[in-house]
Amino acid sequence: MTRARWMTVPVLALALALPAAAQGPAKGTKEAKPASRPAAAPSPEEMMKAWTAYMTPGEPHAHFAKLAGSWTTTTKSWMDAAKPPEETVGTCEFRMVLGGRYLEQKFEGSMMGAPYSGMGFTGYDNVKKKYEAFWIDSAGTGMLILTGVPDRAGRKTVYTGSMVDPTNGKKVALRSVDTEIDADNLLFEMWMSGPDGKMGKSMEIRYTRKK
Repeated sequence: MTRARWMTVPVLALALALPAAAQGPAKGTKEAKPASRPAAAPSPEEMMKAWTAYMTPGEPHAHFAKLAGSWTTTTKSWMDAAKPPEETVGTCEFRMVLGGRYLEQKFEGSMMGAPYSGMGFTGYDNVKKKYEAFWIDSAGTGMLILTGVPDRAGRKTVYTGSMVDPTNGKKVALRSVDTEIDADNLLFEMWMSGPDGKMGKSMEIRYTRKK
């Protein structure tokens, strides 16, 4: 595991000195209540313990590591719910980076008849107790960030977030679900809100591990 050096930053307490009235508070005024004491700063040992817990990969990260390898993909994209989806094939490479803390995905395929490339990172925040996913691709210039929580069975993770529709500048709600069918088959599904506010399925990607 990569070792990190942490610098303990001293906490500066600001004391407000109020001059005492020689004869007590003026008539008709209320005596000021003593200011509450600021919370005690954590000790260097406590800070180190907290940071160590924050930076140490756990079970969710170990689970990500099982996905490392080469995959083939089959993608369905719905531009119009009333029409059949566009179907394309592609490839994907998963690998763990930064000492086993994040799962990197590199995707190659096509979209609307043009080459398509994407890159993403998925992680688990030990403090927030939530999954976080970051995605960028050649179909835009924005950075997509989603936050997710697993279901009770642990085989699905539901992510939520938003993006801006480039056609009208309005925010669009997003919801995606990652499903682990088995060790060699994964399913990604994405829904987006329409003009009426209702969520409609926009994309589905099936991942199959290369043998």
